[in-house]
Amino acid sequence: MADASPISLPTTPTALARFIDHTLTRADATVQGIEKLCAEAREYKFHSVSVNGSWVVAARHFLDGSDVKVGCAVSFPLGAMSGDVKRFETEAAIDDGAQEIDVVLNLGRLKAGDDKYVFRELCDVVEAADEWPVKVILETCLLNDEEKVRACKLVVESGAHFVKTSTGFSTSGATVEDVKLMRETVGPKFGVKASGGIRDTQTALAMIEAGATRLGTSAGVAIVKGFAEVKPSR
Repeated sequence: MADASPISLPTTPTALARFIDHTLTRADATVQGIEKLCAEAREYKFHSVSVNGSWVVAARHFLDGSDVKVGCAVSFPLGAMSGDVKRFETEAAIDDGAQEIDVVLNLGRLKAGDDKYVFRELCDVVEAADEWPVKVILETCLLNDEEKVRACKLVVESGAHFVKTSTGFSTSGATVEDVKLMRETVGPKFGVKASGGIRDTQTALAMIEAGATRLGTSAGVAIVKGFAEVKPSR
């Protein structure tokens, strides 16, 4: 498993690439798109690819022999399905070869104050993931700060490994302020993933500086290529 401890700002393009989950979770993704995603992940040495469940087997095939992990989005993008379905979807992804799980929190239950339900559901997903890393998507743009803090605490208590800002499919994505709040809440050694709207190198580095230990983005290639241009100004 990847070390989720906070890391210093990357000093090389390859070091920056290791923060990145190279992502293709669009509804119209095709096998050709997944193959391209995996080829880019191999070339740039990203930490992982992140795909929807039906593409896990294909991604494992295209990444065979590489160090790039395959992550699967679960209950994506709304997080509102039955907890039993989330558990089954996680089990199916692991059976297909997923090595990381990104699951969407049940936002409505959290907002209603039903923390017991949210916690139980998260514990079930963590158990179903069979010790593989679980990243819990809070969809921070739909939560107030009190809800974000409460969600982070539930994620830590559940045994998951990361809190994550966003799906990238809602009203907005990651912000530096949210990443800082999440880092302050979970402490220095827990994983924090910034995702949604991270499309350039400066934004990526700002998220890492704020406390992110992983970045979810479909713009990984552009971010890594842009490193040489922004590094001298840092």
